Amino acid sequence: MNDTSRMAVTRRRFIVAGGGAAVALTCLTVTGGSAWATPAEMEEAINTLIGGVSPRAGRIRLKAPPIAEDGNVVPLTVSVDSAMTAEDHVRKIHILTEENPWPRACTFLLGPQNGRAEVSTRVRLIKGQSVVALAEMNDGSVYRATAAIKVTVGGCGG
Repeated sequence: MNDTSRMAVTRRRFIVAGGGAAVALTCLTVTGGSAWATPAEMEEAINTLIGGVSPRAGRIRLKAPPIAEDGNVVPLTVSVDSAMTAEDHVRKIHILTEENPWPRACTFLLGPQNGRAEVSTRVRLIKGQSVVALAEMNDGSVYRATAAIKVTVGGCGG
């Protein structure tokens, strides 16, 4: 074997080095602090999303099961009372979770062309927690709905 063949990157060396880097990164991530968001972090995420506007009650409904048998697939439906016209429509619907790794679960962009302000999705929940839905209207107002969901078998690997 000559000197250049010893220094060449083989597939085996690349995989071993990559695996070591992945283990190191995982260890840093796991030991680097709390793995789950807190209710305070969720409120901070809400303030970041809506720019400090105080959310109101009403106009928005969050349909969620009170008990989820499997936290990997928790169905949610958010609907907003809106004419969905140029003068009165929903611009965004946000869904946030209180104690998952990241509070922001998803954001849907809407407009008058949607015809109806309703979205359905599935989220993963590590454990029982509150889920928040926000509706940003075209006039700058924001509406908020909350649902408490108990989870019997957690998702998110927990």
